[in-house]
Amino acid sequence: MSAPRDPFFPADKSIRAATGPLQIRHLGRIGYQEAWDLQAELAAQRALGEIGDTVLVLEHPNVYTAGKRTQPEDRPSNGLPVVDVDRGGRITWHGPGQLVVYPILKLAEPVDVVDYVRRLEEALIHVVRQAGVSTAGRVDGRSGVWVPAHDGREDAKVAALGIRITRGVTMHGIALNCANTLEYYEHIIPCGITDAGVTTLSRELGREVSIEEMTQPFLDALEEVLSGRMQVADHTFGSAPDPSKGLGRRVRQD
Repeated sequence: MSAPRDPFFPADKSIRAATGPLQIRHLGRIGYQEAWDLQAELAAQRALGEIGDTVLVLEHPNVYTAGKRTQPEDRPSNGLPVVDVDRGGRITWHGPGQLVVYPILKLAEPVDVVDYVRRLEEALIHVVRQAGVSTAGRVDGRSGVWVPAHDGREDAKVAALGIRITRGVTMHGIALNCANTLEYYEHIIPCGITDAGVTTLSRELGREVSIEEMTQPFLDALEEVLSGRMQVADHTFGSAPDPSKGLGRRVRQD
């Protein structure tokens, strides 16, 4: 199978500028603002060459985060606060039972944002399928990893992506729904999408799928895709409108 579009450089080559091992930091449960501040500090250090590529592995307490394309109607109806953040996309939720991984990487030149996102998706698709959701894949026009409609359910997102690249260094990353509640999604328009749902691995597989179960498989797959040893394939099973296309940046809420 071929990639959704040809990358800027060969698919079997590393997308990282460095050749050293990834430095993995397991942070446990950590507040969103604290993790964001740490990302910014590490990204600045990485841009200056003071540290190597670093991957933060964590879980957040309940929090809504609004990307640069978030619209007023997306915001929560339950009164919970929202952190306006500098990643792409619209609004989402993070919380207990969700695996969050933030790679702080210096990308090889020429920087290929689409290829980086596709590689993150490929790692997620690989581990989600390995866990037992064999139909997981992409929806053309939308980021993240999706499970096709089945058993009366609509297409549903099981993993979300949101990134920022500054001075060639990545921030933010992925959130994989393992065993989290879906309640908090009911009070927002997740990622600005009204015609599809959200799901978890536990819901799809009918058993408890913990963060711990998915962490090392994802980190292994992440290293494989970044290096080019695992290549992006076309796992697209449908298409839908891009919920951020044509939207201006959000108006900050005061």
